[in-house]
Amino acid sequence: MNKTFDRSLSLVLVAVCAVFIFESTKMLKGSFGSTIGPGLLPMIMAIVLAILSLINFYQTFRVKNSIEKGEKLQYKRFLILLGTAILYCLLLEPLGYVISTFLFLTLAFQVMEKGKMIYSCIFSAIISFGVYFLYVDVMKGTLPGLPVWLGF
Repeated sequence: MNKTFDRSLSLVLVAVCAVFIFESTKMLKGSFGSTIGPGLLPMIMAIVLAILSLINFYQTFRVKNSIEKGEKLQYKRFLILLGTAILYCLLLEPLGYVISTFLFLTLAFQVMEKGKMIYSCIFSAIISFGVYFLYVDVMKGTLPGLPVWLGF
């Protein structure tokens, strides 16, 4: 474990979560009589990630630095995931929840483990459609739908 990297990553994630929380407050009001606004789910997820990042930050003070020789830090993966998370935030409104979440998850799964593209697409589709269905249809919340230019 590289404490410096973990501490830095935790702080960066808390900062990204703060942006997520701030941006989700702009969408908090429900529309069409909904009691749950579209910003609630991203806000909850950002709060959970921020708490987990703070726990990770705290844990770095409790363990020894145990990076093994020859073990490479995966900055490239981290930067790709950070970039896709930022891109996800920017594309959420224009592309809608389902498409942007599907693309984000597919890219994230491929960054974490290359190959198995079919499985990545299947799981991404199940998660994005499943969460959309549960949040919009079951809980009667609102999320950005499909883009108008698709004609649906």
